[in-house]
Amino acid sequence: MKKLTLILTVLLSISTYTAQANVANAEKLVSIYSAIAKNSNPSYVGASVTDGKFFFNRKIKLGNGKEMACASCHTTNPADEGKHIVTGKSIRPLSPVVNEKRFADFDTVEAKFTQHCKDIIGSDCTAQEKANYIAYLLTEKTPTPK
Repeated sequence: MKKLTLILTVLLSISTYTAQANVANAEKLVSIYSAIAKNSNPSYVGASVTDGKFFFNRKIKLGNGKEMACASCHTTNPADEGKHIVTGKSIRPLSPVVNEKRFADFDTVEAKFTQHCKDIIGSDCTAQEKANYIAYLLTEKTPTPK
């Protein structure tokens, strides 16, 4: 029994470390995007969770007349699992606190931002928008009870 407890403790510690490591990586990305934003706009004062939440939930009218927001696929709680509105495919939570794989790789993050921003708003997101977005996602820690 002690051996099983020890193994479970080690596994839990490893998974906790992994999640914390990617939260730290997401925080680094906020710092990187904030530095880029500050370089572009000297009056920029730092990432805003409020602005990130607004950006995440704001509906944009697409060329086909439909409205879309990040929350359309990712739900209004980024700690919840989402669902692609066209394909129905499951999407792991956006919150790096809940999904340890989210924001693990800068190149993937940048590619996804470019793809999704162009699909939804018609252009790449600004560094300020990216910093705000990730700052907001870091605050969402609890999935909605089912």
